[in-house]
Amino acid sequence: MNKWYVENGEQGDIVISTRVRLARNLEDYPFPCRLTVKGKEAVCEEIKNVILENDTWGFSYAKMKDFTRAQAVSLAERHLISPEFASDRAGRALMLTDDEAVSIMLCEEDHIRLQVMMAGLALKEAYTVADKIDNIIGSKLNYAYDNRIGYLTQCPTNLGTAMRASVMLHLPALTRCGQIGKLASTVSKLGLTIRGAYGEGSSPRGDIYQLSNQITLGISEESALNNLQSITLQLVAQERAAAERLIENPVEEDKIFRAKGILENARVLSGDEFMELASLLRMGISCKAVDYDITRLNELVVRVQPATINAAEEKELTASQRDILRAKWVREALTV
Repeated sequence: MNKWYVENGEQGDIVISTRVRLARNLEDYPFPCRLTVKGKEAVCEEIKNVILENDTWGFSYAKMKDFTRAQAVSLAERHLISPEFASDRAGRALMLTDDEAVSIMLCEEDHIRLQVMMAGLALKEAYTVADKIDNIIGSKLNYAYDNRIGYLTQCPTNLGTAMRASVMLHLPALTRCGQIGKLASTVSKLGLTIRGAYGEGSSPRGDIYQLSNQITLGISEESALNNLQSITLQLVAQERAAAERLIENPVEEDKIFRAKGILENARVLSGDEFMELASLLRMGISCKAVDYDITRLNELVVRVQPATINAAEEKELTASQRDILRAKWVREALTV
């Protein structure tokens, strides 16, 4: 089965992916930070049984302690789990569909972190799937819920809907024009935040940013999704206009074709260099200066991350070994 990230969704040249995440806690247990390992395992077992008894999505279940370090970090590189979930695996479990579109972290910061990921701009579609799974769990287990506040979560910033919706955006032209700082200030006034691809504190490698809702209290899920959808489409329009102006400069156009040549021929590629060159090539595809299947890049961005390479090879490679293998995989993918 193809993974969701091999697809190219709506506005897919700029909106790489959509994620909708719901945080939930069970009324009968303390938050995970107050649970022992055995307590966490009991929570995981209870939730697992409910999901598998009502499963139409094809979930698998795995205890995090059974993953190697490389496998766990690879899951984080693919945005299926948080880096913190990968580093402390005791008592925790992961439920995952074959296409990796739906993942459920059990006993992360909250008992349940349910997330749905889809290619392109698909906020309402992702929320529909998340809501359906959430309702199944909620019909069998008692959620920690307050009629006045909403869903109760360990972190107060998630109280209310406990929903975080985000889109992954490729914004190379706006980055090169120095507009990201201004955009960050503007969207924050609209209840959104823009960060690096891996969330708070992460850098925007490859000019990839995560735009997400900040407000969960006193707002409905529908309003939050509509707000995010509207701002995303505005940013897409701004990026396209900036890219068209940028590529009129022969020097900038030359950078795109140099990036294409290096990616197709390099024998050694570091992760950072790949992301920089892939960003230029993706901008070229978006501007129709280059005729390429963008899904190849989507898959490569996931496949050539350090831990994901180690996990695929089932051994701990040195950085130099990974750089050689990364270049080989990129050449093979882009010159088919």
